[in-house]
Amino acid sequence: MAAPLRALLVGCGGICRAWLNSTKDRSDVQIVGLVDLNPANAEKIATEFGLADALRTPRLAEALEKLRPDIVFDCTIPLAHTEVTTTALQAGCHVLGEKPLADSMANARTSVAAAQATGKLYAVMQNRRYQAAIRSLRQFLDTGAIGRVTTVNADFYIGAHFGGFRDRMEHVLLLDMAIHSFDQGRFIMNADPRSVFCHEWNPSGSWYDHHASAQCIFEMTGGIVFNYRGSWCSEGLNTTWECDWRIVGDKGSVRWDGGGNLQAEVVKQVSGFKAEMEPRQIPVETPSGMESGHKGCILEFLQCVREGGTPLTVCTDNIKSLAMVFGAIESAESGRKVSIGA
Repeated sequence: MAAPLRALLVGCGGICRAWLNSTKDRSDVQIVGLVDLNPANAEKIATEFGLADALRTPRLAEALEKLRPDIVFDCTIPLAHTEVTTTALQAGCHVLGEKPLADSMANARTSVAAAQATGKLYAVMQNRRYQAAIRSLRQFLDTGAIGRVTTVNADFYIGAHFGGFRDRMEHVLLLDMAIHSFDQGRFIMNADPRSVFCHEWNPSGSWYDHHASAQCIFEMTGGIVFNYRGSWCSEGLNTTWECDWRIVGDKGSVRWDGGGNLQAEVVKQVSGFKAEMEPRQIPVETPSGMESGHKGCILEFLQCVREGGTPLTVCTDNIKSLAMVFGAIESAESGRKVSIGA
């Protein structure tokens, strides 16, 4: 059996627990170091996850030099992603980082360029792509059962009382959450963005300082129109975190509630005012060898590091989802339609 990949975890805040819970029972990866600007955070995580032998330090350069890890897990805040990623790549490490890829398109391009220059993998934690329902949906669409996809609608409505920094953030929904929905949309449609018009606002009664609701109209490749409606201050009848979806084709439609419920109707016969429709079953099945969520993303990344290949969330692809976020923000601030190019 090959030796486990040596992993350095950078950023010991709350989000790293999802990563460590996904790796703690694996024999093919070993956490050899913990980096956090606050030493108490690293000590707490070391104790919680039984990582007594892991190096703890607030200095990334020191950890990279002493440990010579194979991979870096970047769980830092978005503002730190580019510095952590480029430093790790230049030290010869492969990197899997938290979303979003970067805090700006300029920094995202810097990180992508570093990955290309070093020849190392850099992928992003977009865990929604690793869920059985979205894979089953994509597989059904690929059969052509509803014909050519023309329109995709995604609704996201959750009353999220986080407290803390999110309540103070500008563009909080678009920056901190919509990247997931936009990336899901790209995966479902198998399409890339071309333009966006976005309206953003903060409804009466919102507990956020800035805009927590948005509506976006994206023009995608293949002539598809992607509509996103979202709010983080919507009380009652909440959707799942994965949105409520309607996919319209020229021969039928699919609805997905973001959970395990997939419904489809396809045109059986066109006769009279409304076509006769035929229900289609879409079984939710986990692809062979795939894990869900964080586990799925990490597993694929580890496999690609060991065996070669390209993760679904490789930076050169994920930057297109990030471009949708910053395109939407530019549109909301300018009040005009914006062209998108990664």
